[in-house]
Amino acid sequence: MIIIGIAGGTGSGKTTVVTKIAHSLPDENVTILPQDAYYQDNSQLTFDERKKINYDHPKSIDFELLLEHIKNLKKGEEVNQPIYSYITHSRSDDYKVVHPKEILIVEGILVFTNEELRKLCDIKIFVHTDADERLIRRIRRDITERGRDINEVLNRYEKTLKPMHNQFIETTMKYADMIIPVGGENKVAIDILVSMIKEKIGK
Repeated sequence: MIIIGIAGGTGSGKTTVVTKIAHSLPDENVTILPQDAYYQDNSQLTFDERKKINYDHPKSIDFELLLEHIKNLKKGEEVNQPIYSYITHSRSDDYKVVHPKEILIVEGILVFTNEELRKLCDIKIFVHTDADERLIRRIRRDITERGRDINEVLNRYEKTLKPMHNQFIETTMKYADMIIPVGGENKVAIDILVSMIKEKIGK
């Protein structure tokens, strides 16, 4: 199994990059594990308490479970990926069965903050996009997909997202084997990455 880690700031275009990579390879060869599915299970907290959690801090991620699932997939075992609700800020009772395949993509803003996860990656990619563009994408996504209002989004950006990005996410760019500027719009970089993956598969 080839494990590819893809990190970058929120709204940088990571998901678009992942989608374009997956579409350039046979469907039966690619499994995707999104970091966002592995937020800590905070169902014991009240809704108001869950709303105040800093979701851009490494402690918000259940890395223990994520690493366990990656290792199980690498051993050829299927896993039950959690499903996280951005509306309730907690894990759903449901789950998604994920099957092991030749290529595993682990994607999320904080994936390179964990040393053990970095060591498991055969290829590490950092998607780098201008801060203003990332903010615009975050506003659009959180309002249309996650039921937030503009004031909530901007307040979270100012108080947590921006400082966490500077402290924890931008600093992990140094671990990347390849940096993709402007995210999914960078066709040349994605083509090069797909060629790298196909070469590793061939070996």
